[in-house]
Amino acid sequence: GVKNINVSLDSLHRDKFKEITRRDDFQKVYDNILLLVNEGFNVKVNAVLIKGFNDNEIIDFIKFTKDLPINVRFIEFMPFDGNKWNFEKMVSYKEVMEKVNNNFSEKEIIRLKDAPNDTSKNYMIEGYKGSFAVISSVTNPFCDTCNRLRLTADGQLKNCLFSSSESDLLTNLRNGNSIEPVIKKAVEAKLKVRGGMNTLEKLKKPDLHTNNRSMITIGG
Repeated sequence: GVKNINVSLDSLHRDKFKEITRRDDFQKVYDNILLLVNEGFNVKVNAVLIKGFNDNEIIDFIKFTKDLPINVRFIEFMPFDGNKWNFEKMVSYKEVMEKVNNNFSEKEIIRLKDAPNDTSKNYMIEGYKGSFAVISSVTNPFCDTCNRLRLTADGQLKNCLFSSSESDLLTNLRNGNSIEPVIKKAVEAKLKVRGGMNTLEKLKKPDLHTNNRSMITIGG
């Protein structure tokens, strides 16, 4: 059965949560995280960091792991359609760790061993039940070890979140065609770094990512 659950929670403050989700459901999400932990699920809490909005909550999120065996994952703000991305809004892996180092001693900060093909850099604070991680897709990508594909709810296969190209599995399935060659072709077409945006200069060009879906329609 299902044992691993990912929960999106970009703020520990009700007003900020409402602003970014357009729903006043912070308490429901918070209570459900506690419920999942009590029921024995492995819980990952994903927080997309946006400068000037929730980057002042990094330490609060880490302290959230003190008494709960959860993994809080800070995600660098990525460019998707409709999310008004710009490089200045992004909080980098380096900036996250600077805040951590300013609030905890070197002895307290424990670097955890990376799993094969891991997308995050994992840490925990000495004596805490949970852990935290940074997914540095923008400033320190893990493309060289990435083995991920993303299947959207409408049957499209994406070989990279940064790429706007997709492979249509649904139509082939409905027509009775084998999808194996489609998947193989998609994997072989996977570009080396960030869907072809191999420099930050390219990443900053809006015309290279405005055709990409919004994250909510990509799913995952």
